[in-house]
Amino acid sequence: MPELPEVETVRRGLASLVTGARIARADVLRDSCVRLLPGGPAEFSAETEGLVLSRWVRRGKFLWAELAPEQGDDAPLLALSAHLGMSGQFRVHTDVPEPHRHCRARLTLAAPALTLDFLDQRTFGYLHVEPLVAAPDGGPGGEGTPLPVLPASVAHIGRDALDPALDDAAAARALRRGARGIKQVLLDQTVVSGLGNIYADEALWLARVHPERPAHAVTASSARTLLDAGREVMSRALAQGGTSFDALYVNVNGESGYFSRSLEAYGRAGEPCTRCGSPLRRETIGGRSTHWCPRCQRRWSARRKGPGS
Repeated sequence: MPELPEVETVRRGLASLVTGARIARADVLRDSCVRLLPGGPAEFSAETEGLVLSRWVRRGKFLWAELAPEQGDDAPLLALSAHLGMSGQFRVHTDVPEPHRHCRARLTLAAPALTLDFLDQRTFGYLHVEPLVAAPDGGPGGEGTPLPVLPASVAHIGRDALDPALDDAAAARALRRGARGIKQVLLDQTVVSGLGNIYADEALWLARVHPERPAHAVTASSARTLLDAGREVMSRALAQGGTSFDALYVNVNGESGYFSRSLEAYGRAGEPCTRCGSPLRRETIGGRSTHWCPRCQRRWSARRKGPGS
């Protein structure tokens, strides 16, 4: 699934190209694309047609558009949520493109006249129209909006490390709760959102923390370092347009991200650690492929004391 840098790259592209456009027509080309709506494609079209894509917003890895009667309306009616799954993409066209075999939904826009396609090769992604609810902490719902609202399906998702409204002290405390391995905690989107498998490995490598270290054994200092590491790796990835390993992740212009060339841990099993030269290791931990340096990120032992424990 695309992680925060990839989703933010898409959000920025959509915000720059289709913010303020009115949905003149909504065509669903595969019913499963709107599978959460009881009324299916007919309900999707009825709920969206005539409304304006007022703002594009992201929290963690979750993306939505505020749907309002007019551009900039501070009383949006609904959220058009986009769950990209493993391979969901948006493409913006200045004319009506030829049919694409992976196109699942098409929005015909007016003012400006554009076509917005939702493509999904593996079909795990979907679009949803849902109510907006109050943000639990009263702050902005996410990146891209000043309003304290977000889709009902996102209300339980924590703020991400790049969110200026994140309470760092509270987030660091949350990272240290329980007996789960710290990588599992980082992947829990209700704690701190945005990190997925790739950037969790990268943040742990940068912070020199072993992925299986129990959360309760992470020091307060290490928890703060992990938050900062998450910010650093996601900021660097965002500057390069995200991470692409194949054609399944592209931005709204069809361009790939280049951060895969800068990864320090993920996907580099057997290669030398750029920090100490030891061969990096890979194991499946909690069902996820996990990469780390055995020298820089030592396993934790209850008997071991000291800063490197």
